[in-house]
Amino acid sequence: MSASRMLERLRAVDWDMRWDLAFERCGSRQVLMWEYLRRAAVWAKACGAEGAWPFYDVTAYLDPGFELPPAQAAGLEELQRTVVWGELRKTCAGAVRLAGLGERTPEVVAGLPDLYEPLVLFYERGGSFSRDCSGVFIDLVGVMCRPGKLAGYLGSRPVDVLDDTVLDALEGEGRITYRQDEHGAGPLFRSRVQGEDLRVDEVLGPDLRWEPVDLPAGAAGLAAVDHLEAARRIGRMA
Repeated sequence: MSASRMLERLRAVDWDMRWDLAFERCGSRQVLMWEYLRRAAVWAKACGAEGAWPFYDVTAYLDPGFELPPAQAAGLEELQRTVVWGELRKTCAGAVRLAGLGERTPEVVAGLPDLYEPLVLFYERGGSFSRDCSGVFIDLVGVMCRPGKLAGYLGSRPVDVLDDTVLDALEGEGRITYRQDEHGAGPLFRSRVQGEDLRVDEVLGPDLRWEPVDLPAGAAGLAAVDHLEAARRIGRMA
């Protein structure tokens, strides 16, 4: 993706946070943040930026002398004035500058995952994130995320498919638990708990739409899977 196109996407983000969208898209935003943290760990390890992880401008480590063309640099500076948090500004700069560096020197980004794409998708699906008062947790709006340590992400299986169809399938009202056959075969199920008494059981169809289903009491014969494994399974069906 070109630096100009990346700049356009970031300019279109509602940085004031659409609380309705953020809550509605809590499931996908949680997965997108995790996948960004994983990719950021891979890049940090590859270019000696471990101390800057997780939110950083990687181009400073790849090519310290790199500069955007004047028009793009001015556009990025204007964008950064509209963004409140320093970590957001760093990642916006990183996304635009890495796109520009990749245009000029494609071999620099070869062999590594698209670093900022999950985070840009996160921004597009509900705006920014913030830190809690302790600075330890990331507030994604609707869910808190503790990044943990960089080493914990290295070697983790990626969530490769991040198109809108897959991300939309991760959304739903209520507290969601995903389930599959104990042996990992068969379809993917989920239960959505709304309020104290209402539980809605669903199965994911081949068109990646959730359909009502009657699960046995206690979901006998099914094992719970986390949201990351659910995202991987949905991606394989896409």
